[in-house]
Amino acid sequence: MKQRTLGAFEEGVLRVILRLEENAYGVTIRRTLEEITERSISVGAIYTTLVRLEQKGFISSEQGEATLERGGRAKRFFKISARGIQALNDTITAREKIIEELDFRWETSRSKA
Repeated sequence: MKQRTLGAFEEGVLRVILRLEENAYGVTIRRTLEEITERSISVGAIYTTLVRLEQKGFISSEQGEATLERGGRAKRFFKISARGIQALNDTITAREKIIEELDFRWETSRSKA
């Protein structure tokens, strides 16, 4: 099977979904990612990424019940799939290889100076 790595933002969204477990929906995903990265993230960026991750089979979603506190609207809850876990693992492996190679080159070039 072809190795599939994630972009940094996709990786962050998947990791937040894992962290939030049953409470992973758009607002909580965005809020958590903003707290972790200390950056403002647009609602559009979150939902565009969630749609893309679902199309790739890395996450699935399920419509929750409508609630009065949300004006009768329902939340869409997200969970990571086995394919999403594999993509995270592939991404971690790829980054580790890059870090090892760059560390080696840095040490080699530094020792020549």
